[in-house]
Amino acid sequence: MSMIGTYKTWDMLRFLLARAEFPVDVIHGEEPFAEDEDWGYGPPRYLRPERVQLAAEALRATSYAQLISGVDPAELTSAEVYPLGWSEPGSLEWGRPWYDGLTQFFEAAAGADNAMPVWLD
Repeated sequence: MSMIGTYKTWDMLRFLLARAEFPVDVIHGEEPFAEDEDWGYGPPRYLRPERVQLAAEALRATSYAQLISGVDPAELTSAEVYPLGWSEPGSLEWGRPWYDGLTQFFEAAAGADNAMPVWLD
């Protein structure tokens, strides 16, 4: 099984994707499983293969530049997006390599018609 992490950008990416009305919850997953287990930040979830496909298409169609376009870092501070420190110059660029990796990972999973477990630890 292949894995990818989003390091500490998970909440930033969650915020930016929600702000962009992204159609799939790629950060927390959607379908519950192992509901009585805590894998770090609660029970794990998964994405069905068709949701992985939709996420891959949407990630491919949404560049990181589009995702951060018009975003004021103060919005992240106001929303208490982890890990804070959004007033630093270039702070929004921090998530770019993680977003690119997430996009590539979803494209590979979609190409294999895979479901995907998702959890935060």
